[in-house]
Amino acid sequence: MRALLLGADGFLGRHVAERLLADPAVQLTALGRSDDADVRFDLSSGAPGVLARFLDAVHPGVVVNCAGTTRGGARELTRQNTVAVATVCEAMRRSGTGARLVQVGCGSEYGPSPAGSSTGEDAVPRPGGPYGVSKLAATELVLGSGLDAVVLRVFSPVGPGTPTGAPLGRIAEALRRAMQNGEPELRLGGLAVQRDFVDARDVARAVHAASLSAAQGVVNIGSGRAVRMRDMAAALAHVAGYEGAVRELDEPPGGGAVAPPYPDGCGLWQQADVRTARDRLGWRPRIGLEESLADVWMEAACRV
Repeated sequence: MRALLLGADGFLGRHVAERLLADPAVQLTALGRSDDADVRFDLSSGAPGVLARFLDAVHPGVVVNCAGTTRGGARELTRQNTVAVATVCEAMRRSGTGARLVQVGCGSEYGPSPAGSSTGEDAVPRPGGPYGVSKLAATELVLGSGLDAVVLRVFSPVGPGTPTGAPLGRIAEALRRAMQNGEPELRLGGLAVQRDFVDARDVARAVHAASLSAAQGVVNIGSGRAVRMRDMAAALAHVAGYEGAVRELDEPPGGGAVAPPYPDGCGLWQQADVRTARDRLGWRPRIGLEESLADVWMEAACRV
């Protein structure tokens, strides 16, 4: 199988590339903006016709799109997450390859959900911020494209390569500085939220499975279990061997929990219903949070 991977230099893209390269039956070509890409092409500004001609030349059986951004204002998010996907869909429609599209979406497309609930693929998406809006628009473009396509809605990915700008990446960096400076206390905000964390390597396995399957529509990719951020912070501190106290800033002096702004726009709770991934992809998460956090800390500890 010939596979074309878009966004191979990103957090999830690197893991997907590694997973696909490990399959001897896959011939992988990477397209992106970095010098490491086999072919350089900017999806957000490139012409669909140019990409279509490239598809006809490479003739992939599957196109995997991990490209996009989580940072920036509404305009940049729309350009990188929505316009880029419109370019991919149009190029694939023009191409004669008949390739399958695996689009990596995100749980932020759903927006806030009631505490204790599991969000299934039939939930009505109500994104709570511009990032979720831009990703939902991309999903709608894919689903309405007429292509052989599946969208994997990935919830909260963690593991090796977790960006320092992500909530867990920031906690790991704060821990590193606290240990380096001998600080007896670490004060963190945003710990009241509960999220469904899934290892990026398990996400890559899901992408691989989706590439080989006939599944279409939307498929949730998560652990199926919400974990409180304060528990993740405590576990990360334990893995790091931090002996100081971890204090949370979620409760003001007068008492009463306050939910600080959280970057994904999903409120205090999010948990995926992952039965569709099990039934249609034969996929289940394999890597536990302890291993994921150990890898997050290993990279943070080695950072100068």
